Amino acid sequence: MAEREKENFSFIKEKIKEKPVNKRRLFKQGASAVVFGILFGVAACFVFTLMQPVMQSWLYPKEDVGLDIPDDEFSTETEAVEETIPPLVNDVTETIIQKKSLDLNDYQLLQNRLYAIGKSANHFIVTVTGVVSDTDWYNNAYESAGQASGVILGDNNRELLIMTEYKVIREAEEISVTFINDVTVTAELKKYDGNTGLAVLAVELDKLDESTKKAISYAVLGNSFEVNQGNIVIAVGSPLGTNYSIGTGNITSIGNVIHTADNTYTVFTTDIVGSSNSSGVLLNLEGEVVGLVMQDYGSKEDGNTLTAISVSELKRMIEMLSNGRDIPYLGLKVVTVTDKIAAEYDLPKGVYIREVLLDSPALEAGLQNGDIIVAINGEEIFTEDVYEEKVLSLQPGVTADVMVNRQGMDGYYTIICTVTAGKLE
Repeated sequence: MAEREKENFSFIKEKIKEKPVNKRRLFKQGASAVVFGILFGVAACFVFTLMQPVMQSWLYPKEDVGLDIPDDEFSTETEAVEETIPPLVNDVTETIIQKKSLDLNDYQLLQNRLYAIGKSANHFIVTVTGVVSDTDWYNNAYESAGQASGVILGDNNRELLIMTEYKVIREAEEISVTFINDVTVTAELKKYDGNTGLAVLAVELDKLDESTKKAISYAVLGNSFEVNQGNIVIAVGSPLGTNYSIGTGNITSIGNVIHTADNTYTVFTTDIVGSSNSSGVLLNLEGEVVGLVMQDYGSKEDGNTLTAISVSELKRMIEMLSNGRDIPYLGLKVVTVTDKIAAEYDLPKGVYIREVLLDSPALEAGLQNGDIIVAINGEEIFTEDVYEEKVLSLQPGVTADVMVNRQGMDGYYTIICTVTAGKLE
């Protein structure tokens, strides 16, 4: 009995109760967590936005993207002209002719449309200035500046590429480019071709503000093989000797050619009157560049009318200069031995060497006037075009085996001359 009472007796009876939830305090803690989370997210977003360009340029640096200019081909297809036959009524063909006379307002409207194409093209035209320092007879220092127009070709993700004439910047100590919105920036010479006198300049894209980037456009190089005598063309750049002048006219001749070192180019003559220091480009009615105005290739008979070089024949070279490649040089003026010429003069087929230029790699290799090139590095050469393409595929400083047929006492015999391609300064 006593033991049962002891068991039932409890000296200390204790019951632990759960602490009541403080809903107000819990709400404050939750609200604080939300606020701090928002602040952390805003700060993280700000830091990420600020550092993203830096990290991107560090992890993924911009690489130059080569300019790609596709080659053109001669058009061999003739477009079919569809004739619209009026409906027959009772087996009788009824022809309705409406006559409309044109007045001066119509002519003015056509002129306005032509000049609108030129004004639109001015957005890819720039003014290139080359500054040269010199001293006069009295040993006084002075600066002279030469100017010419340039054409914006495109960009390689890092530089804006501009084509112009090398003679303007040949000895320049400083080169500047002025865009259509009158913004002027410095430029650097990327590459030039001593044969044609063309050069490509580079302007860092980081130097251009947003307003300039929006104001400019890139030129489209058209197919000049489709240019025919009588076509309407528009001259832009500085055809009249002043910046952003515009001229309109017609192609008067497409049959003239010039033979330069390792190349033959078609020359377009126009009836557009220009100045002796004209520069710029010729456009077709689509606003595409079909010719480069280069008065140095004009003849005295042309007077002050504009002459231009067919752009399709220059595209490969322009692409190479834009991508920082030197133009290889052998130093030969050649012409194709056609079937007719071969039969008439009893010549083997190939490319006839009209002239070996002085101090050229070809002269050093032993090539002579009158040799007929039949192969280069084992590849058969039958036309000027194939020869020019093969020469452009060479690298300056690299040797090439040129196989020629040379006339001797008993007819033609074959020899191989090893030529080291150079670069024409």
